[in-house]
Amino acid sequence: MFEHFVTGETLPEAYHKALTALHRENDRLPCPDYNTNQKEASMTFVVTSPLKEPMISKLFIGDPRALEQYRQEMLDGILDFEVARGNWEYTYHQRMADQIPWVIDELRRNPDSRRAVVSIRSEEDMHTGSPACLQNIHYLIRDGKLHSKVLFRSNDATKASFMNAFALIMLQKRIADALGIAVGTYTHRANSFHVYERDYNMFDGYIRRIESGGDVTFNYIGDWDELMDEAKPAIAEMVRQLKDRE
Repeated sequence: MFEHFVTGETLPEAYHKALTALHRENDRLPCPDYNTNQKEASMTFVVTSPLKEPMISKLFIGDPRALEQYRQEMLDGILDFEVARGNWEYTYHQRMADQIPWVIDELRRNPDSRRAVVSIRSEEDMHTGSPACLQNIHYLIRDGKLHSKVLFRSNDATKASFMNAFALIMLQKRIADALGIAVGTYTHRANSFHVYERDYNMFDGYIRRIESGGDVTFNYIGDWDELMDEAKPAIAEMVRQLKDRE
């Protein structure tokens, strides 16, 4: 199994290097759980300055509303009520929300702690067809900065990993702000970093855009953050309508 390790100063730089490495060297194998094939490798990408612009990759199939909704789902649990209704088995927020205050307290107690780990995986994952992809998040304060080290068992390279990383960096910033310290590095580890066969053409298109040398990024501050703010009322209305269905 191919093992890749890439580093970038910004999130898009690291993400694009990860895509390129996967494209260059991968195993091609069946994925019987989803009745398809995939290109796969193990991937670690490190972002040395997670809040540095540009933060947004143009190689992201969503729009500002989709990214804002996902950020709210991850950080604020806007759709956690679907779990209580039995429509969803879990959300990441629902599994980690009660652990975040403990992480903050632990890092206040001992800034050198190695214990500030948020566990996402549950025993329920052994009995479901949709086990959590995100497994755990380890927070460490080193050199006066909060570093985040994230482990995924499985991560869709073209359709999920950028959104995952962006939201988790926003969570890292929230915790760092609560601690009154700066944001350090973000490390994203996926034991299976993959592309499904149905997305091969899109994946090849991403690589062509990266290799063309053209601009493949947007700024977050002063650009996408404003667009994401504009999407908040529509997202709130969508949530209201979902809640009103029962």
